[in-house]
Amino acid sequence: MSEHPNVARMREGYEAFGKGDLETLRRLWTDDVLWHEGGHTELAGTFRGPDAVFAFFGQLLERTEGSLRIEPLAFLADDSYGATPVKVTAHRGDRHLEVMSWHLAHFQDGRVAEFWVTSTDEEALDRFLA
Repeated sequence: MSEHPNVARMREGYEAFGKGDLETLRRLWTDDVLWHEGGHTELAGTFRGPDAVFAFFGQLLERTEGSLRIEPLAFLADDSYGATPVKVTAHRGDRHLEVMSWHLAHFQDGRVAEFWVTSTDEEALDRFLA
């Protein structure tokens, strides 16, 4: 059985994020992609368009001293949606973060049009990012 094309796109996206390859991410997303980041810190919210999402990534990487790692554990996808449980790790000074999150993507014409991030321990993530 071959892999669904959206699973391949998801793998490519996580690899690009890990390498800081913004051009690949831009190609995988629609021009008006909506990114929904959960939580209750000033980093939470909805970001529209790749440039706004990249600016958010920059703030997140700055806040985590460049240590943020997202490890996808499985990929589930069909023609419209993809879901990935991920392990999120980071450090900030002497604090360490390790939480599970779920990422959900909505695809339109083979590109991510909307993306949701939710943590299984939002309080720990909020404390870490505050």
